[in-house]
Amino acid sequence: MSDTNYVKKETFEQMRAELHQLKSVERPAASRAIAEAREKGDLKENAEYDAAKEAQGMLEAKIKYLEGVIATARILDETNIDTSKVSILTRVTVTNLGTKKKSTYQIVSEKEADLKLGKISVTSPIGKGLLGKVIGDVTEVKVPAGVLKFQIEDISL
Repeated sequence: MSDTNYVKKETFEQMRAELHQLKSVERPAASRAIAEAREKGDLKENAEYDAAKEAQGMLEAKIKYLEGVIATARILDETNIDTSKVSILTRVTVTNLGTKKKSTYQIVSEKEADLKLGKISVTSPIGKGLLGKVIGDVTEVKVPAGVLKFQIEDISL
């Protein structure tokens, strides 16, 4: 996870709502499940107790993660984005010089990334390779499958 998490206002509000749900609804439910399992007898042989404790541990890890993301979040305003170069929240059209195939990606935070929707993380190899480039630039991006060469065709919001 990077030091700063750049997110849109909507994503930030979704994370806050999810954190509130986890703390106010799911955490008390996990505690009740542990209490109920504890009442059923010997804890050494109580699989229900072990499962409830494990679920509580995973819930607490998720709460801690969300608290960290929210604490380091920086809300981005799309009206202040510079489209003269590739930056977070810009939509960039590239040509893969190896296959001559054009693709359009939006550079987003790790939390918002969804390749099916054409949203790639700013911390992904392609995202890092495109950052700061301007129209006409050719960049080489090292990916697990090798090296890809992209030419920047267009940058927009």
